[in-house]
Amino acid sequence: MKSEWVVQLARLALAGRRQDILMYIRKLERLLHKEDPAASAKLVELLRESPSQSMPLRSASVAAVPVDADSRLNLLRQEWPVMLDSVPTWSEAIRTPLEQVVAERRRADELREIGVAPTRSMLFTGAPGVGKTLAARWLAQQLGWPLLTLDLSAVMSSYLGKTGTNVRHVLDYAKGVQSVLLLDELDAIAKRRDDMGEIGELKRLVTVLLQEIDDWPQTGLLLAATNHPDLLDPAVWRRFDAVVEFPLPDDAVVAQLLRRLLGEELATDDALLAVLIAMMRGQSHAVITRDLMRARRTALVNGQRVEEALMGMVRERVGELRLEQRRKVGLALVQMGLSQRQVHEWTGMSRDTLRKVQRKGAVKS
Repeated sequence: MKSEWVVQLARLALAGRRQDILMYIRKLERLLHKEDPAASAKLVELLRESPSQSMPLRSASVAAVPVDADSRLNLLRQEWPVMLDSVPTWSEAIRTPLEQVVAERRRADELREIGVAPTRSMLFTGAPGVGKTLAARWLAQQLGWPLLTLDLSAVMSSYLGKTGTNVRHVLDYAKGVQSVLLLDELDAIAKRRDDMGEIGELKRLVTVLLQEIDDWPQTGLLLAATNHPDLLDPAVWRRFDAVVEFPLPDDAVVAQLLRRLLGEELATDDALLAVLIAMMRGQSHAVITRDLMRARRTALVNGQRVEEALMGMVRERVGELRLEQRRKVGLALVQMGLSQRQVHEWTGMSRDTLRKVQRKGAVKS
């Protein structure tokens, strides 16, 4: 990994792209913060001595990004180079198709020799915060390509003709750049064409979008994400080479995520993990990460141990859970060593109910 950093930094330096170098050094500083604090501190000092100029991140392969004709604002968000702070935590059902795409691109010449094209388009579905955008960033990083993001809900205009023009400009631009293009909030535009509430211009735009997906060049990767798959036109589904559903994380994935975020010392506290897994069941990756980071900040500010801040969070929120989930948290708290009286105060569960839950849990184990 470090050799890749050196090569990329050298490439940026030789190209004379100062702003890109500053951005890249900031990302390196974040990655080195734990692994090499001394080097991280030196990078921070260098950045202070060389403040960033007010100019957009640019790449030799990503230039002249299309803009809105009236506002002159960029129609795309661009990220290059793409760097992740840690390895994403996914289930096998998500990781396998993503790794398949990367493997196909690395053997694209062999695929073309047998008359087969690598995956050109993928549709990501799932609730907010489950990792759809993270998956797009991971793919861009693995492929070494820029990530271009078009938020379709943001470019929708009361003047649909203008919206259509903007979307066409973005698609035409992205087709000429070896990149990963992410169409976020796809449902904002690719709605069912039999929806009587939509006018003809939007229906024509959906038709154009479907044609673009069909004709997407092999030199790029087109991704689309939606939180509302039920709103999509049925024709959209079969246009994509692959569809990946991002469910809310199950207990195994939550456990992996907690171990990664809690650090080595707390990651081995099985009793604490059991409480947190029961507490966070049904939450997205983003919400779990947010809550753990908040607990770590609270611990630092209040001079607490992190586990104290985490247990404070559990006590504060357990009463908001559904009864069945509250029972599971209560059982985990008892197994952690809290008395039935304490668990009753935290969860509102009667001691008789706690004893029943304990007996039921003992039978299952």
